[in-house]
Parts: sequence; structure tokens; C-alpha cells
Amino acid sequence: MKYKDYYSIFGIARNASAAEIKAAYRKLAHKYHPDVSKEPDAEEKFKEISEAYKTLKDPEKRAAYDQLGRYQSGQEFKPPPDWQQQYSETHFSFDDIDLSDLFAGLRGKQQHTKRDSRKIPIPGQDYEVTVHISLEEAYSGAEVELDLNMPEYDENGFARRVPHTFKTRIPKGATDGQRLRVPGKGGKGFNGGPPGDLYINIVLRPHSLYRPSGHDLYLDLPVAPWEAVLGATIEVPTPGGSVRLKIPAGTHAGQHLRLPKRGLPKPHTGEGDLFAIVQIAVPSVISERERQLYKQLAEGSAFNPRGHFEQEGHHES
Repeated sequence: MKYKDYYSIFGIARNASAAEIKAAYRKLAHKYHPDVSKEPDAEEKFKEISEAYKTLKDPEKRAAYDQLGRYQSGQEFKPPPDWQQQYSETHFSFDDIDLSDLFAGLRGKQQHTKRDSRKIPIPGQDYEVTVHISLEEAYSGAEVELDLNMPEYDENGFARRVPHTFKTRIPKGATDGQRLRVPGKGGKGFNGGPPGDLYINIVLRPHSLYRPSGHDLYLDLPVAPWEAVLGATIEVPTPGGSVRLKIPAGTHAGQHLRLPKRGLPKPHTGEGDLFAIVQIAVPSVISERERQLYKQLAEGSAFNPRGHFEQEGHHES
């Protein structure tokens, strides 16, 4: 089992108060929360912070953690010989679990008092997993196969990681960052307790055309100069198939053209919208005939796209 320095994760002293622990957790949780953080390792950092807080916020678990001793982060170690007898009634095989598994199954000292002869059922632990899906799978729904290694307790109370493979359905309309609950697919219960739940965090893979924002989609739409000036009706791809879109005369670059209900489906009813963002596309290779036409346009047009520069210069003078 590898040691994790929970105090070092929070950047606090080992004798820090409960208020200092809570303040450090809130600061770091806000910084690394996957919904708001742009840090590349935000998800792993957030899990590490949450794991440390679950132990240090509980006085009994913190005391048990302190009694493990001090080691370098990542160093292999085993608790002192009398640690299990003092803090846990469950016998662990320390080779096959990590520190979070150890403290997830740890019960407080108050629960080590006399009980009646019957065993108390203990619910299984909830788990989280991140699943990456394509935008097409989010649009139509998908069945994914999950290969997980989750700690389980055998009849002797030993915790070991056990592989679990099963299929689950991702409903259509799943969005980036959504959290789905799969009942009963978490850790196995102890003493006849019910299994825990599995929570799936959805991440959409980047798409070559669309940028999702909730159930809305954004698409860069290349438009020829003459289409923007004169107007046109063009074919535009959407996840549900191509549709015809009218480009109004005088359309400018950066303009958002809305295609209602052409985004991702919503969970119960309706769909998001698709927004086509106009990009004026200029040909990189032209024929001599085209060159002459552009020259005629340049010589005959009174349009000055930089006229506001001159107006600003007059104001300053």
C-alpha cells in the first residue's frame, strides 16, 4: 500500500485545526472542480483533494491516519502491528488496496463498542468512473462496456480489488460534464448490505465540426464572399442530417445563424439549437478570369471596409 500525505495535499501543518482543514479544502476544491477548472489534471486533483478531506474532516479517521506514521508520498508501507486492533474490526490484506480503500471501510471507535450477536448489514461503497463518448453517441444514445476494478470484502473481512465488467446504457441527449447514476453497480455490500451505486461522469470527445454547449451546438460555416454579399441558400450538416439554410444578403463574418431544434436532444422532450457561425472563406487559387472579375469589382466598388479608421483620424486631429 502506498502512502499519501493528506496534509501536504492541502498545504497545511499536521496540527492544523478543523477550520483550517475545511478552508484549505474549499479553496482547492473551487480551483480544481472539473466543471470550472481549466487545469489539465483538474479531475485527478479534485479526486485527490476529496479523498484527503473525507479522512481529515472526521476526527476519528484523522486520528487513525495520524497513527499510521509518516512516510514519503508514494512510499510503500504497512500500518503498525497494533493499528488494526485499535481502529478496525475488519482484517485487511494491505497488498491489494490503497489508502482510500482502507479509510472507506474504516469504522469509528464509537462503533467498536459491544453489539448484539447479529451482524449489522453495511451498504457497499459508491464509485465514480469517467466515460468518454462521441457526439454521435450523445445524439443517439449508446451502450458502453465498463471494465472496473473495485475493492470488495470477502466473508473473512479481507478487502481486495475485484474486476467487474458490465454494459450500461448512456441515454441520448447526454451532455459534457453530466453525472449519471447506475443503481447497484458500486461496491459489494458487507454482512448482507445492499451494493453501492456507480456514478458515470460523461465527457464528450472533441468533434471535427461541432462544439457542444449543453444541448446547443456551434458550427463554423464557411461562406463565399459573393454568398455573403448577395445571399444564398446552402446545405448545412447537422447531427440529424443536412438541412438547407438561407444566408441573408449582407451577412457578415462572425454572424450567428440559428437552426432551431438541430442540436442535441434533451432528456425528456425537445432539442437544443445549432448555431452556424459565419466565416468568410477566400479562395487561395483563382483563374485568370476570376482575377479579372475581382479587379473589376475593386475598381468599380465604392465600399471601404476601413472607412472608420479615417473617421477616427479626423476626430483626433
